[in-house]
Amino acid sequence: MATLTVSYPMAADSTFDRDYYLATHIPIARAAWGEFGLQSAEILFPAKGPQPLAGMVILRFADQVGIDAALSSPKTLEVIGDVANFTNIAPVIFRAND
Repeated sequence: MATLTVSYPMAADSTFDRDYYLATHIPIARAAWGEFGLQSAEILFPAKGPQPLAGMVILRFADQVGIDAALSSPKTLEVIGDVANFTNIAPVIFRAND
């Protein structure tokens, strides 16, 4: 299994719509990347108090080949294009080893 994480670092002027993210953005990502071996998406939100991230998702794929195919797919443009609908934070993408 291969892992891709997407995090949203906090800043003083950060906005992040959790409801939209859960109800709309994550389903868009699942639909776009399911054919490339996306197996699960674990969404994490910060506990109360100062935190470095507004949110994070841990995406599990069957393998790194699937992550590569997903990220190079034209469908990824839809996923990236939707980010502005729920946050003004530039996402940080991290690829972990198998």
